[in-house]
Amino acid sequence: MTSAELIRSRYAELTREELAELVRELLLIGQLIDRSGMAWCISAFGREEMLRIAIVEWAAASPIYTRRMQTALGYAPAVAGQGDVPTIFKGLQLDIGAPPQFMDFRYTVHDAHHGEFHLDHCGALMDVEPMGEEYVRGMCHDIEDPTFDATAIATHPRAQVRPVHRPPRVPAGRTPHCRWTVTIDDANPEAVAIPELAVNERSRAAGLELAPIDPSEYGAADYAGPLVSDLDLAGFSRSALVRIADEVCLQMALLDRGFTLALESRVTSPEQLVEIRRKQLVGVAGIAGSRLARALSLPPDTKGALRLLALHPMLNPAAYVSVEVAADALVVRPSAADEDGAWVSLIGPEWFVPLQVAVQALDPHLDVEVSDLEDRWRVEVVRRPEPAPEAAEVAVVRFSTGADFAFEPRRSLPITPV
Repeated sequence: MTSAELIRSRYAELTREELAELVRELLLIGQLIDRSGMAWCISAFGREEMLRIAIVEWAAASPIYTRRMQTALGYAPAVAGQGDVPTIFKGLQLDIGAPPQFMDFRYTVHDAHHGEFHLDHCGALMDVEPMGEEYVRGMCHDIEDPTFDATAIATHPRAQVRPVHRPPRVPAGRTPHCRWTVTIDDANPEAVAIPELAVNERSRAAGLELAPIDPSEYGAADYAGPLVSDLDLAGFSRSALVRIADEVCLQMALLDRGFTLALESRVTSPEQLVEIRRKQLVGVAGIAGSRLARALSLPPDTKGALRLLALHPMLNPAAYVSVEVAADALVVRPSAADEDGAWVSLIGPEWFVPLQVAVQALDPHLDVEVSDLEDRWRVEVVRRPEPAPEAAEVAVVRFSTGADFAFEPRRSLPITPV
């Protein structure tokens, strides 16, 4: 397929200002996938198995999407696998595992092979601290040790991320919440990827081709320059922001595939696998609907709801999930996402709760009607006389401080020289 034949992104309809808002919302929404999925894993398998599922989920996805973003924004290492510390930090700034401000990473670069970061605010810590020390230790020790390294090896196989200090916080309320060093050293043992990574690398999402960024547009077309303290998304060109938005949606798809791979060896039946995945999706769909509706100031009517669905990450990117957007309906056709067993494969005329909770985030009186058209299905938005109650799965995710987290203006200052 040539560049001219690549499917146009549904995010291309947005203004540059809207896209900048959208991207940071998508990054935060991706983080909240865990707030939904892990709650149901604890219920089904217990806390310790939940930790193992989370490790597989992230380690099977982050190396893939980190390399994709490096390539998309022109900061991939000149020699594959031979990147430096600034490259690792740039990747974290565009990673659903480290959404801006909610996971407030502050970076220091000593040289190409040595750096450190600390978190002035960790939204994930704020979510688990009330649950007790064993949950804090599980996240900040058991999960972060292997998954930080898994993300770093996307840049260099001998990169290591090691704690200086981390929670449980001693004394209570300690700031920064944690501090870590990042070192690339030929003496370090080469990292070994988990088996599920190779499985995920064969997915359609991993190799999906997206339209290139137009370098002639106003604004930055890449992130090839210096590492900056706070990435100014508004400084990117419109086509760069479209590409970033699509890549972030693929991050979510790859993470969900990692989640599914981790579940497959633990569930007792195919029905249990579908049940847990659907609960995860409903929670994410509702919170994503709420945050996107607010960020994009969508009108609480049927047209606003259709636009919300067209922009929702469960139905994007357009090159991955085939959706025809009409004035009064959406038509969803089989696509690469169905081949991967992605979120959209769980939805259809027989079950469409995620679509319902998404539009009800805009107005609880809204609902959807889904009709079967044999080789595709059609979604219409309707208004009901009585408001729908919030789904229990959405309420679970609303427990997270990320559900209502408010971004603030930041200055973008260079950390490394041009």
